[in-house]
Amino acid sequence: MAYDPHIHHRRSIRLKNYDYSRSGAYFVTICTHNRECLFGEIIDDEMILNEYGEIVYGEYIKLSDYDPNIELDVFQIMPNHIHGIIVITENVGAVQNVGAVQNVGAIQNVGAIQNVGAIHELPLQDKFKYRRNMLLPKIIGRFKTLSAKQINQIRQTPGIPVWQRNYYEHIIRNDDELNRIRQYIYDNPSKWTTDGENPDK
Repeated sequence: MAYDPHIHHRRSIRLKNYDYSRSGAYFVTICTHNRECLFGEIIDDEMILNEYGEIVYGEYIKLSDYDPNIELDVFQIMPNHIHGIIVITENVGAVQNVGAVQNVGAIQNVGAIQNVGAIHELPLQDKFKYRRNMLLPKIIGRFKTLSAKQINQIRQTPGIPVWQRNYYEHIIRNDDELNRIRQYIYDNPSKWTTDGENPDK
């Protein structure tokens, strides 16, 4: 079935009137530590969240509450990872010509601006690039910390990793790419048996 935002609204908080050809929309994947299946199971091609999965869901939808420049689009929690589209809206008109790093893979390879000194001394376009590059890891780090803390409280395993250290991101460049990624996220549960993240594959 094709993704339909009117039907599948639980997984989509669509940003209205946003031009996805601008830099600032990211396809993000966050995996559990050692790909452990913690969040539920796939039954009849549908993800059924368990108690830990509900915690992850609750914290993920709060991402836009942490910063007014964050908007959520389609997302899907899977047994051992989460896929989502996150949009950073702050000053997107000015940011669109920055030429942000694309296809960065694991976040440690992003190559964030280094040795910049005081941020206020940067040229205007570099300020926007720096702020955008810093905001995404900041809010994902917060999400991972808060969800892991709650999960570890329930399972009485303080300090045990829930998430892998890094995450993966890809900048969405246009509406065609956006729609392909939305469909991929929506189809993820039905393709779990062949998913590279499935430990039983």
